[in-house]
Amino acid sequence: MIEIHGQPVTYHIAGSGPPIVLIHGITSSSRTWKRVMPRLAEQYTVVAPDLLGHGRSAKPQGDYSLGAYASGIRDLLVALEIPKATVVGHSLGGGIALQYAYQFPDRVDRLVLVDSGGIDREVSIVLRAATLPGAEFVLPFLFAAPLHEAALKLRGVLNAIGLRPSADVEGVSEGFSSLTKADARRAFLNTVRSVIDPGGQKVSAKDRLYLSHDIPSLIVWGGNDRIIPSSHGQLAHELMPGSRYELFEDAGHFPFNDEPDRFVDLLRDFIESTVPADFDEEHIRGLLLKNGEQVSGKAA
Repeated sequence: MIEIHGQPVTYHIAGSGPPIVLIHGITSSSRTWKRVMPRLAEQYTVVAPDLLGHGRSAKPQGDYSLGAYASGIRDLLVALEIPKATVVGHSLGGGIALQYAYQFPDRVDRLVLVDSGGIDREVSIVLRAATLPGAEFVLPFLFAAPLHEAALKLRGVLNAIGLRPSADVEGVSEGFSSLTKADARRAFLNTVRSVIDPGGQKVSAKDRLYLSHDIPSLIVWGGNDRIIPSSHGQLAHELMPGSRYELFEDAGHFPFNDEPDRFVDLLRDFIESTVPADFDEEHIRGLLLKNGEQVSGKAA
């Protein structure tokens, strides 16, 4: 645990070698990476934080926007004396990774999006419902502690008879467990309402994805994702020049937990086969001006 701006932030760090930062999704925590982090740590320095409002980190009243989260990742890496890293983001964490690459391009070696938010409009109705007026009064009844305890017992029975819940069931149930506490529910609502409205995702990086032109980028998606459809990954691939797209056909929203060995091997291959990005302000200026000329040309 480290204190940043007066708030305790929990993180896991393991291994040595080129740094990788793993950014989890909404209601999750660093625990979501538990199946892949040990193997990645065999070759890399792996940092997996609990975002503010999640896990064991502080849950203050405050800014839960993508920009604030991206700045929080930057501050943690500065405190850990990690100047650049391969940034891996899952779900909400993908939106944060995109924002991080936009705000701090000189601190990104590579960009990896896993079933990422922040691409297109469509998203699970459950998350859209959380943005409706009055959701703060409904959540305490939906996520009362006795209900959570019953869910844990059910999972225990399934495990005892050899029936393993899917990675989606496990990932979502871990998220639900965090919402039994009032401060976590408040942080959840603040986070979800900063990126989603009743119609779907309201924050999109589509107009800025061209800036990833010279950042080695990998897009991973589960073919059976019911939370953010794989069409978002295909769209991101089209809008990110030179990106690599990998579909885990039988996986859901948590492909790194459905197929952890495949995910680790893919990430290793991606890192070993690419050269880290090397951005400076003049390079970014050139990309901005070139895109501006193209947009003006289309308008004309």
